[in-house]
Amino acid sequence: MGTDEVCWLSAIELLDSYRKKELSPVEVAKTVFERLDEVNPKINAVITLTYDLAMEQAKKAEEDWRSGTPGTLCGVPVTIKDLIVTKGIRTTCGSKLFEDYVPDEDAVLVERLRNAGAVFLGKTNVPEFGLVAVTDNLLFGPSRNPWDLIKTTGGSSGGAAAAVASGIGPVAVGNDGGGSIRIPSSLCGVFGLKPHFGRIPSYPHVVHGWETMNHEGPITRTVSDAALMLDVMAGRDDRDRLSLPESGVNYLDSLEKPLGKLKIAFTTDLAVQAVDREVAQITADAARVFEEFGCEVVEDDPGIFDMSQDLTVMVLVDTLAAHEHHIEKAKELMYPLYRPFLDIALIYTGVDRIRVEFRRKDLWKILRRFFEKYDLLLTPSTACPAFDFKEGGMLGPDTIDGKEVNPASWVGFTFPFNFTGQPAASVPCGFTESGLPVGLQIVGRRFDEVTVLQAAFAFEKARPWAHVRPEL
Repeated sequence: MGTDEVCWLSAIELLDSYRKKELSPVEVAKTVFERLDEVNPKINAVITLTYDLAMEQAKKAEEDWRSGTPGTLCGVPVTIKDLIVTKGIRTTCGSKLFEDYVPDEDAVLVERLRNAGAVFLGKTNVPEFGLVAVTDNLLFGPSRNPWDLIKTTGGSSGGAAAAVASGIGPVAVGNDGGGSIRIPSSLCGVFGLKPHFGRIPSYPHVVHGWETMNHEGPITRTVSDAALMLDVMAGRDDRDRLSLPESGVNYLDSLEKPLGKLKIAFTTDLAVQAVDREVAQITADAARVFEEFGCEVVEDDPGIFDMSQDLTVMVLVDTLAAHEHHIEKAKELMYPLYRPFLDIALIYTGVDRIRVEFRRKDLWKILRRFFEKYDLLLTPSTACPAFDFKEGGMLGPDTIDGKEVNPASWVGFTFPFNFTGQPAASVPCGFTESGLPVGLQIVGRRFDEVTVLQAAFAFEKARPWAHVRPEL
């Protein structure tokens, strides 16, 4: 097998090759680092490399395979988002405020990855504190989209998605407070899963905020790899008091079960101001693929109201509260685009913040009734494909389909389901005429990652994508 092909193997394929003694974890780790050295300078996806640790973990993985005691991810290379705490590995959150911060404990999910035998390649780039959906910061600069280097990766798991799309490891860990797994997965042409809120414990955090919005989850090139990652990372841990009890489900095994004749809704509305015409057409065509499986696909919209202002209130108020103990230093060192946030947040009151929670309940009332009729909801993952990155920072495009839009409109398909906590995934479903990936969002009922994964798996088999690679 050529060294280049090794970098494009899935985690499950790697594990099978180790089992058959066709490849070794050390050999694979070295090969992936060679790939990283080649492409990372172009895309700026991995910002802290852990070569020595990876070699140590890879050697241990080889010993475990030889002794017949491999973990679930034994020898699989993985990257970890720089918002996620890693013991002994610098965790900056993309901020000069934490430029030299080295945690003395692991996040729960990182602990589980270590115990499963994963090999840590390094930490991936983020917008500072993950506050926006465009990956850039003052410490490391922007990540670049592997399909077009002048375009953004999206965010906030932009480095993670770009790494996976470029052959720097088959899997990555991200998190998602308003679309931060699904958005960059869509823009970079990979699979991203936001499990149900609390399915993967979220503890600890470098700074407070987003406590009831943040979801941890995998970014992968295949659906099976995401299911495998979820099997490792999911499950209750009392360090996160909001974590869910054990589901009793093996997510990887569940993929082989029949999809069933589901009733599925598709919309390109969802209170979004405008949608790129190519994105709308590509995702509509993708939705009709589910009819090939015997599902009923209906164009229907739940009729939710726009919660972009609610998201803004949460982001600004939480950011101010998280940094009030060093507010002057934050104003001096934070990303220039963010600095006004700290003053703008002062205009909001406690009543404004509580009103968000009231509207959140109203949103769920609408969606609960909608999901009584449908098993799944399909939408575009983002309202537009990747757009040109602008030096100095940006929140999003000024226009979509020739219409002026607010900065949050382009991600309006994702954040409603952070408010409700439902599982949702972005599946690669096609390319624009200019060669940019488009993602289809699959949203499930509460606690039902299984149906989301099964639907994504069926779509992947019917319209495979993992063989399509950017020309870096």
